[in-house]
Amino acid sequence: MKIAVDAMGGDRAPAVVVDGALLAAKEPDVEIVLVGDKDLLARELERHTVSGFSVEVVHASQVVSMEESPSSAVKKANSSMKVAFDLMKRGEVKAVVSAGNSGAMMATGMFVMGNLPGVERPAILVVIPTHGKGTVIIDAGANVDCKPRHLVQFGLMGSVYAERVLGIPQPRVGLLSNGEEEGKGNDLTRATSGQIAAAPLHYIGYVEGRDICIGDVDVVVCDGFIGNVTLKTMEGLARFILDVLKQAFQENLQSRLGYLLSRTSLLHAFARLDHTEYGGAPLLGLDGVAIIAHGGSDSKAIKNAIRVAKETAFHDVNQHIVEVLEGIQMAKGEKGSRFHRKIWRQLKAKIDN
Repeated sequence: MKIAVDAMGGDRAPAVVVDGALLAAKEPDVEIVLVGDKDLLARELERHTVSGFSVEVVHASQVVSMEESPSSAVKKANSSMKVAFDLMKRGEVKAVVSAGNSGAMMATGMFVMGNLPGVERPAILVVIPTHGKGTVIIDAGANVDCKPRHLVQFGLMGSVYAERVLGIPQPRVGLLSNGEEEGKGNDLTRATSGQIAAAPLHYIGYVEGRDICIGDVDVVVCDGFIGNVTLKTMEGLARFILDVLKQAFQENLQSRLGYLLSRTSLLHAFARLDHTEYGGAPLLGLDGVAIIAHGGSDSKAIKNAIRVAKETAFHDVNQHIVEVLEGIQMAKGEKGSRFHRKIWRQLKAKIDN
């Protein structure tokens, strides 16, 4: 599977991006296309032994900065981000990965690729580690202001991803709120709840922030403002917990010995809290596979973002989203047709009488 990587995107590009892409290229079923300044990338590749790896470079003369506005980024016709999406538009790659400006990533992706049929707004999906296979949060930052129908679409897309990629049959979908009772929430959540309950989903009602990591819900639906605040809070808490544990094990000789005795188990626990293990976040709803990696990604995070891109493309998530949305539209159409046929029969009976 050929995947384009925006080699100029991210706080530590291009060095760290190249390092991570080459780690991913060690896998036998992945081909990497590095997109960016060819001279800079050539110097970065000289640091590595690349013989036997399937890596090519496509030149792009412009870079989208992390502070740049989405409208400005879209105007850069030869940015590494835009060129990567152009490759996917032409069918030369199956996915695009970038650790660059997420707003620009969304705007450029929509400009080049467009949205899937039936999707009004793409949404960022993240997988939170739990005791089970993980909990999906959607939207995690793409759409600050949403309408109820947008959240319903997020729930449908998140459910497809949880089922196809995470392997969760009939994912439990919850609407993030400030309480589980029906009277809780704000105008948006109350309006959304009725609509999402009518969708072909395993909807379990309102869920609270504490439910995300417990594993009592598989897909958590929210607008991008709430989702991003939730995600960043969890990242900060995980970092704090790791720092506290590290300090505790360095206090004295006894604690150091305790660490040595439990080192294997602790490293496994730390890995579950390490965001770099989970790579990037799919931008679902785009007519193509786009993965947004954290701006501060290290090489391991870039490698895992490429893995997420491969999994999303392999499981054909977009096609399944389209099928679900088309099924809903057909059901609405059939319902409408039956309604109109009933009215016509009533009118015809009156006319005949």
